[in-house]
Amino acid sequence: MSDEFRTEEDSLGEMQVPADAYWGAQTQRAVENFPVSGVSFGRRFVRALGVVKKSAARANNDLGLLEDEQAEAIAAAADEVIAGEHDDQFPVDVFQTGSGTSSNMNANEVIANRAAEILGKEIGDRVVHPNDHVNYGQSSNDVIPTAMHVAALEAAVKDVLPGLETLAEALADKEAEFDDAVKTGRTHLQDATPVRLGQEFGGYRVQVEKGIERVESTRDRLGELALGGTAVGTGLNTHPEFPERAAEYISEETGLAFREADNHFEAQAAHDAMSEAHGALRVVAGSLNKIANDLRLLASGPRNGLGEIEQPENQPGSSIMPGKINPVVAEAVNQVHKQVVGNDAAVSAGAAEGQIDLNLYKPVIAHNYLQSAEMLANVAEVFGERFVAKLEADRAHMESQVEQSMALATALNPTIGYDKASKVAKKALAEGKTVREVVVAEGYLTEEEADEVLDPEAMTHRGILGDD
Repeated sequence: MSDEFRTEEDSLGEMQVPADAYWGAQTQRAVENFPVSGVSFGRRFVRALGVVKKSAARANNDLGLLEDEQAEAIAAAADEVIAGEHDDQFPVDVFQTGSGTSSNMNANEVIANRAAEILGKEIGDRVVHPNDHVNYGQSSNDVIPTAMHVAALEAAVKDVLPGLETLAEALADKEAEFDDAVKTGRTHLQDATPVRLGQEFGGYRVQVEKGIERVESTRDRLGELALGGTAVGTGLNTHPEFPERAAEYISEETGLAFREADNHFEAQAAHDAMSEAHGALRVVAGSLNKIANDLRLLASGPRNGLGEIEQPENQPGSSIMPGKINPVVAEAVNQVHKQVVGNDAAVSAGAAEGQIDLNLYKPVIAHNYLQSAEMLANVAEVFGERFVAKLEADRAHMESQVEQSMALATALNPTIGYDKASKVAKKALAEGKTVREVVVAEGYLTEEEADEVLDPEAMTHRGILGDD
């Protein structure tokens, strides 16, 4: 056992810790106390913890509160955490103490022990202390919400926005490509007046672009950092200049704009910014779900559905039906939407909770936001590159369908009136004829007048047809 474990100590006594682990006694207690989900924090959050600890050490060193040697070793160890070299050293379950103390101490212990090694000491040597040095001037109550905002903003800007931009570009390309493809519009899933396929794709593009704006709009609130509030927001045991200096270092490390929270009590007792930010992700997920559903409908068939667009053959669709191709990428988008809606319920519920001076749902809020951000970023990129970009329009089929549509009668309203136009539409449907054939046969319009009024492409523009 002595070869497999080492003894570390905390305020509760001794603990046996795996000999090769950088974590210490408090992390080991958390591992044993919370065998809940088997899910620990991912790359974005662990990276953010490293960013916070490095920035705190640099700020405290500037203020004369950490010696150069200690600060440099902490920063070097934190750099390794930032780079992902020690992700396996963060085993604590997401479902833990509501303040995230276990994850904060996990970071403190890993960085302290690695810093000791950097200084030529042994793991477990307290030459760099997890509490007195790595956590100097900090509390889990301000570190975890700080890491949460850093991770969330980085995920939004560096993952979600690029994914959405990829999708928006693919939709814009198809908007231009399909601009001359006139088709039957549909409302209530029933035939409506003609529309250009490019116009529909333009609507999808704008949906995604507005989603980008929604995510962008959360930058300012996510940019506020709780660091410096310590236990309850008063800033006890931290230097007055520490929050601003640390925020500057965090901004430098991430390339994003962070600042000290407007009010530390709000920043630690409530997480409305996270609820707002995840709400933006939920709206975006809903937009992508709507677009995916529409494209599935337009591609339905290939012979007994709408069949207006041809979907890419991403993979065989059935284990029993040969030749079947399904809209698998669009279905992935649909499923991500459902997961994001569930995550939003958890985030909004957690953000609305907590007692008095501390919200106690920090880990689950952070985890759910970051999961949603990762899924949306990935699925938006895949949707754009592997589905939307490969769509083709069946122009001949759409043209045929438009000519058969009863909704063409709408264009007759200004010329022959609603009542006569209704009779034309009903007779065309009953007799299996086109609106054009019936309106001429009934003597309401000449063939030349009908060609002018019932021009499907012209109907896709604002105006009154046949009005000289």
